[in-house]
Amino acid sequence: MSGMLETPELPAVFDGVKLAAVAAVLYVIVRCLNLKSPTAPPELIYQDSALARFLLKSCPLLTKEYVPPLIWGKSGHIQTALYGKMGRVRSPHPYGLRKYLTMPDGATATFDLFEPQSEHCIGEDVTMVICPGIANHSEKQYIRTFVDYAQKNGYRCAVLNHLGALPNIELTSPRMFTYGCTWEFGAMVNYIKKTYPQTQLVVVGFSLGGNIVCKYLGESQANQERVLCCVSVCQGYSALRAQETFMQWDQCRRFYNFLMADNMKKIILSHR
Repeated sequence: MSGMLETPELPAVFDGVKLAAVAAVLYVIVRCLNLKSPTAPPELIYQDSALARFLLKSCPLLTKEYVPPLIWGKSGHIQTALYGKMGRVRSPHPYGLRKYLTMPDGATATFDLFEPQSEHCIGEDVTMVICPGIANHSEKQYIRTFVDYAQKNGYRCAVLNHLGALPNIELTSPRMFTYGCTWEFGAMVNYIKKTYPQTQLVVVGFSLGGNIVCKYLGESQANQERVLCCVSVCQGYSALRAQETFMQWDQCRRFYNFLMADNMKKIILSHR
């Protein structure tokens, strides 16, 4: 009779709970890291033209399957966190000269100039005029890496330092960079055109910088003179429409909005 009244041993129940907890954690990891998402070639959206065909022929990597690094490579959130905290491994440190330009309103625009380390493959003088992302400058690791690669391939690089972004450069007027102001970028381009009258330009903008360079080229036909092409990387095309998505929790957008706002607040307070 006593044997019939025996209850299951508690350790077995606990083992089941532990197993369920481990399974739940593994499920969350797989979902968060997107480990089940298949690898595929990038989706290309372009107009069929001679230029597009030339680019596809010259850059076959654009049509190949992208295989990201194992474990963390399929999650944009993990990539953002790792790069933001750790940066690149053995990031290069290209040497450049800092230039100072006085703007009409008294602001002091700065940019860094990097000379090419080899001859360009077509034997011509080509300068990349580069506009970094929001609150960024020439000392950021992704900019240094890009400049180092461009220098080694024969490009001169001029990198704008967004007004107020450099911690050791004080503001000399009551304003800092904005989402659509092209004054500093235009002053840098004009300096390059005047100093190197034979050079051709490749305009490059990252994120916020993509908006600025596209707006600059569209403001005047004269701004397009001697420009071979414009490359916009990860550009947010509409700041007004993006405001709505920034307040959504989907894909942690609201959290990223908080981080960007906090970074902007720190920059503003550093110039008190």
